[in-house]
Amino acid sequence: MTTHTHTQTPLVSKEMVVPFILLVLCFAAWGAAANMTDPLVKVFSKIFTMSSVQSALVQFSYYGAYFCLAIPAAYINKRFSYKTGVLTGLGMAAIGAFLFYPASQAMTYGFFLVALFVLAGGLSILETSANPYVMGMGTQQGATRRLNLAQSFNPVGTNIGVFLAATLILPKLNTATSGERTNMNSEQLTSIISAELDAVMVPYVGMACVLVFIWLAIAFTKTPNFCKQKKVSKHVEFSATFKRLFKNTHYRFGVIAQFFNVAAQTCVWTFTIQYVMEALDTNEVTGGSILQYSMITFLVSRFVMTWLMGFIRPAKLLMATSIIAMLLCFYMVKMPNISGVWALVSISACLSLMFPTIYAISLHGLGDDAKLGAAGLVMAILGGAIIPVFQAVFIDTYSVAFSYVVPAGCFIIVAAYAAFDLKTKVRVFNNVAPC
Repeated sequence: MTTHTHTQTPLVSKEMVVPFILLVLCFAAWGAAANMTDPLVKVFSKIFTMSSVQSALVQFSYYGAYFCLAIPAAYINKRFSYKTGVLTGLGMAAIGAFLFYPASQAMTYGFFLVALFVLAGGLSILETSANPYVMGMGTQQGATRRLNLAQSFNPVGTNIGVFLAATLILPKLNTATSGERTNMNSEQLTSIISAELDAVMVPYVGMACVLVFIWLAIAFTKTPNFCKQKKVSKHVEFSATFKRLFKNTHYRFGVIAQFFNVAAQTCVWTFTIQYVMEALDTNEVTGGSILQYSMITFLVSRFVMTWLMGFIRPAKLLMATSIIAMLLCFYMVKMPNISGVWALVSISACLSLMFPTIYAISLHGLGDDAKLGAAGLVMAILGGAIIPVFQAVFIDTYSVAFSYVVPAGCFIIVAAYAAFDLKTKVRVFNNVAPC
């Protein structure tokens, strides 16, 4: 175990404490918004009596927006500043959340998809901007640990989002089945759908108000103008930057690792309820409780991992947790019982440090190229939309338990990236300007 001297310096520079706290609120906010959205696949499927493919467009809109808006976010950050990017993302996300009100009045699925796309697009810009902004609020030596600290509040929002969906949306759904809805007259059916869509709308409009509050707080908070001090160029050269990033093996491997990390996280949590039901021969309620335990484990572990990074190199922690997560997946395959369920919960502890650590390690030493580099890492979130499909094929072909070989394979790639980083030479640490 190695103790680093950077622990003696402040994790966040004095003049950036208030902006850092406000950004932490952003991390919590997008966590809440994202996890309120997860149940909408099931919700809209019931409300509009749609097929699984049609309702799955919810996730397509969400991940599609993340993919499409990451590059424009990089342009904003490069041309203006990270703060401008954060404000743009918050504003767009707030507009998307407010659009849930007219969507509920129109009572059309397409309108909700538009609202969701705008919301997720704003969150994409926000995430592309906020992560590197946090990394720049102190020494580069402490950037990974600082980002992990900020990201620790993302699962706080995640748990809030799960709670809001469970208390404000799901209980308000009418118990009428699709067959019963088909036999209703138009007036009766319209009344039920209207009430259900109002239940969907309320927490999103509330979220919009919160986002506006955070926007105002950040907009009127002064931050040091490091751009003038460093004379950072505002000229956007996408072609040259892309070439440099593509030639950077460390960054390129990092994007791949992030793709499979997000894929693993999505796979593990998406099919948690099904695994619990199969392993314990129980119902959705018990499965949902286990999922909640996993989220709480994820939340607590974020803070623990941030503390450990004061003593252990982040890449070493990343390699250790990814290997442990892989072994836990294989254990779940072999032991689909109560012990396998607790192994499943334990994987969330391993997942807790992966996203911010891969993010920070990948951008380490990129300088101003980090603004476009951050976009690539956010676009890697697309892994969460693609790889779970393969796991679903394994479920249909074999079993839920056996399907966890898919996230196990993903964790192997993450471990390989950590090992690659550990082999690289120690790089010089300099201050990064949050421009």
